[in-house]
Amino acid sequence: MGRKSTRENKTAYQLAREKRGLTIEKAGEALGGLTSDRISKIENGSVHVQPEDVVLMAECYKAPELCNYYCTHECAIGEKTVEAVEIKSFAQIAIETLNSLNKMTRLSNRLLEIVEDGQVRPDESDDFLVIKSTLDKIAASVSALQLWVDRQIAEGKLDRELFSKS
Repeated sequence: MGRKSTRENKTAYQLAREKRGLTIEKAGEALGGLTSDRISKIENGSVHVQPEDVVLMAECYKAPELCNYYCTHECAIGEKTVEAVEIKSFAQIAIETLNSLNKMTRLSNRLLEIVEDGQVRPDESDDFLVIKSTLDKIAASVSALQLWVDRQIAEGKLDRELFSKS
């Protein structure tokens, strides 16, 4: 039987494993492709985690958010190009999405005016920034919804085959 960690600064990987109630030894058995020694080194930061390690842990721990964490915190490209996705409730995601879509509907005519000449003129910059911010919120809502769906699939609450077709 494994010991319970008393470490204060736990990594996202350790927290996800512990949330599933797995010791490092049990996780090593369940993961197959990762030894308990490698898991321990990943969790204490003495070895660089590989993308394939994260995919295995995310599936085993039923924590799809680990993939976003890896991309936003440990991948040099992802740190610059991927937004961190916040875990939210389905209702909160729906409200934020609809609110942003409604705002974008109101801004759509202004966007058409701005892009008509193929450039953003100085007098259009403020309006364009509002439009871009609204589009960024829509993108964040889509990412949050995808993470919510992935988590529901991982927990067996949604049919993986049904949602892999969309």
